Amino acid sequence: MARGNAAWFDAMTMSLCFWGVRGSLPTPGPATLRYGGNTPCISLRCGPHLLILDAGSGLRTLGDTLTGSISADLLLSHVHIDHICGLPFFRPMFDPATRLRIWGGGLTPLEPIATAVGRSLRAPLMPNLDAAFRATIDYRDVAPGETFMPHSGLTVASFAVDHPGGALAYRIAWGGASLSYVTDAENAAGPPDAALAAFVAGADLLICDASYSDAEYPDRVGWGHSTWEGAIRLANAAGAGTLVLFHHDFAHDDDTMDSIAAAAATRRPGTLAAREGLEITLSGR
Repeated sequence: MARGNAAWFDAMTMSLCFWGVRGSLPTPGPATLRYGGNTPCISLRCGPHLLILDAGSGLRTLGDTLTGSISADLLLSHVHIDHICGLPFFRPMFDPATRLRIWGGGLTPLEPIATAVGRSLRAPLMPNLDAAFRATIDYRDVAPGETFMPHSGLTVASFAVDHPGGALAYRIAWGGASLSYVTDAENAAGPPDAALAAFVAGADLLICDASYSDAEYPDRVGWGHSTWEGAIRLANAAGAGTLVLFHHDFAHDDDTMDSIAAAAATRRPGTLAAREGLEITLSGR
């Protein structure tokens, strides 16, 4: 699905593949084989255009599948390490033929996205890797609430969500279809935030933070994450289409995730729990 050759696409569809679905910490091992242990990364094909949602450890695997000359737009929800740790290991970053625009913002304190990302790529955290990159990289700051068009007919809207240090949700529209990407957003206690529900209203696909359960949440207030029940409440309030639970807690093994997936699908039929390798195609109406 996520292929580097621009000739492979259906002009009227949005095609996704999940490369990392875990939150906060990579968790490889036998207990996470079915859902995967990599942190957030999703590839999104909108006709000939490649978008990447977040740059967690799953970005490395995505990069290894891309061939040929790569041109892509990377949308960062925020710059916590689990969402950018894949960048130094993304093979196209070392290819001079790569053209990559990195979009992000909504940070507290306010600073350019290039500064925030660059800090993680230099000593003492990394051996000045940004100097080793050969790709053409263009950083683009996104103000909360800003709508932009990376390409003709491809619209991206942003929304500030409740997360320590700031984060953005995105809504992407192409060919008559739309998806909303709402990760690292604290929206668990009580009714869904009305403004957030309005932002995702009617989306064909809602990818939503579902790190915890409502029973676990009281011990995690202020951590900036939601629950799977909260994600369902948001999807129902927004009249969204398919709900995909995302950013799974690193302590939730495959058996726990199976239980969550079954309970969520019972409560809201059609709900999916994201796993590495999951592919979804949306067609315009």
